[in-house]
Amino acid sequence: MPLHTDCKNNTAKTIRLLKTARGQIEGIIKMIEEERDCIDISSQILATQSILKKVNVDILSNHLSGCIKDSIEHDSETVKREKLEEVVTLLNKMLK
Repeated sequence: MPLHTDCKNNTAKTIRLLKTARGQIEGIIKMIEEERDCIDISSQILATQSILKKVNVDILSNHLSGCIKDSIEHDSETVKREKLEEVVTLLNKMLK
């Protein structure tokens, strides 16, 4: 499915955050190769996870305010139900 307008408007921010996370992962790999302190490595992993969670929440938020909102306003009951089920399935994955 193509990006909704709200998602497109945040593309630069999303890409910047993902590139930051990629840089952090590369740094984590280097820290492990250099046998750095485990607590420092773990702290960097937590920081990277935080960025990825933020990006995921931003993307889901944009999806809800864009795609889901449009579906509620324009689609059939069947399509609305399918869209909402997709979100519920994703939320269940996020909460595991």
